[in-house]
Amino acid sequence: MARLTSEDLLAQARAQVTEVDAAAVRTALAGPAPPLLLDVREQDEVDQGSIPGACHLPRGLLELSAAEVLPDVDAPVVVYCAAGIRSLLAAHTLVQLGYRHVQSLAGGFPAWKAAGGAVRVPTPLSREDRARYARHLSLPEVGEEGQRKLLAARVLVVGAGGLGSPCLYYLAAAGVGTLGVVDDDAVDVSNLQRQILHRTADAGTPKVDSAARALTALNPGLRVDKHAIRLTADNAVDLLRGYDVVVDGTDNFPTRYLLNDASVILRKPVVHGSVFRFEGQVSVFFPGAGPCYRCLYPAPPPADLAPSCVEGGVLGVLPGVVGTLQATETLKLLLGRGTPLIGRLLQFDALALRFRETRLRADPACPACGKGATLTQPLEERASGTGRG
Repeated sequence: MARLTSEDLLAQARAQVTEVDAAAVRTALAGPAPPLLLDVREQDEVDQGSIPGACHLPRGLLELSAAEVLPDVDAPVVVYCAAGIRSLLAAHTLVQLGYRHVQSLAGGFPAWKAAGGAVRVPTPLSREDRARYARHLSLPEVGEEGQRKLLAARVLVVGAGGLGSPCLYYLAAAGVGTLGVVDDDAVDVSNLQRQILHRTADAGTPKVDSAARALTALNPGLRVDKHAIRLTADNAVDLLRGYDVVVDGTDNFPTRYLLNDASVILRKPVVHGSVFRFEGQVSVFFPGAGPCYRCLYPAPPPADLAPSCVEGGVLGVLPGVVGTLQATETLKLLLGRGTPLIGRLLQFDALALRFRETRLRADPACPACGKGATLTQPLEERASGTGRG
């Protein structure tokens, strides 16, 4: 068998991959079906600048991680590097892996800059960041680019109780840069069986203050926005507007509907969780990508069908399981990795230690997200049912 030279490999690649110039890529990005941009340079090159919105996957990890970064083999992809050679070979590899619409940026990143294309120069991680998030940096699915996304992210957690406690802790530990905490309640000794953010000495103090102390003690570099208010139809949209992802750690139905409606208006994802006795459930309601909360529960149930945790009780560890799953879904959304629980409801039975998944469908008649819906302000629900959690 004849030995292939580098020229032979490049010739094979050019025979199957179209090379496209920077001007054509800019035109395509502004069109109705913009391509995905894939940067196959090494991290030290990316640190010097990249094309905004590009996914980063070093050439050496392409075969191992392409399916994670580029799950849709039919989506148009433009690959780029520093000069157009690695990207051409990488694009050829993607074709061999079954990707159908792959192009290579001729001239690479320098050609993009010379053509006046937008450039993003990331803020480098500090020495402290590299030490704290070392285990994230070693994951190809996170790496430096993903960690920078987390540090720049803003997440609003509504409820600093049983669900909000573990979720906030893990988001803080992961390096989510800004955490908003909404809770107008004070710490009670009865909370401490499950609300691990708070301590006995915190009894009687506002939960947002107790949460902020615990979170900044864990990670001094994060910012905690304290919102010691009750969510209402008048403030919900303005409150959610400044955040990337919203976590529902509430324990009552009216607030869940307010969160849902505000998220539909703003098209922001809500990571939902609830617990009752020994059972919990998690889902992601992402307007435009799947059903909303009102599609699942059009109206609150009567109070006698929805007893509170005060009346029915809750196993103390259960919110820890569900809240940690909510943190997991939040990180996946921020990183753009994995398959979020959009259109899926994950139910957990702690006594049987069993998970069950139910598929959810959007309701065409939903007053919030259905066809023809004209929601402009959250709808105030007055049901007496307090919900789960």
